[in-house]
Amino acid sequence: MNELLTFAVLSFVAFFTLINPVATMPVFMTMTASLDNKNRARTAKKASIAALITLLLFAFSGQLLFKFFGISVNSFRIVGGVIFFMMGMDMLQARLVTVKIKESEIRSYVNDISITPLAIPMITGPGAITTSIVLMEQAVTVEMKAVLVFVIVLVLLLTYIILLSSSKIIKLLGETGNNVLMRLMGLIVMVIAVEFFFSGLKPIVLDIMASKP
Repeated sequence: MNELLTFAVLSFVAFFTLINPVATMPVFMTMTASLDNKNRARTAKKASIAALITLLLFAFSGQLLFKFFGISVNSFRIVGGVIFFMMGMDMLQARLVTVKIKESEIRSYVNDISITPLAIPMITGPGAITTSIVLMEQAVTVEMKAVLVFVIVLVLLLTYIILLSSSKIIKLLGETGNNVLMRLMGLIVMVIAVEFFFSGLKPIVLDIMASKP
């Protein structure tokens, strides 16, 4: 019982820290500022479900998928960095709010941003995916695997609740406040993108140099 509790606490702390829904909330706010509460809630729900499915998929078959497609975690970090950088550039120029979304385009917009970049790689990044694979390998019993699945569901449920609370903050800030926040977050996202990119690129370059005679 103590072993299960320790594993549960370790898993929860690891996933909550890596997913960090509190840090995701400002980005979610800026990307959904032009949506009404109903569509904002729908976006949060779709992003959380997509992130949950992704984490569970990699937890149970991550090693096989990575080996089958020849993908490394470092490559995933590089791609995540590129996506983050492009998103940060848009946020820095306040494009995501100044462009008014037409009623007919809302559904498509919600579907687009809920999967990428919100679910992947904002909520479910390389760190969370790698952790799900590693912890599933460490879960040697059925009980531990069940605990891990429960923890992943719990963290994503908390993420959904935290993202929903952003509606109240958006109302308080107003359009000007949202524009200012988006530009600030754009800078931060671009810095995160650079860190992602080079943290993935460095091991690859070192491997190439080490393989040279």
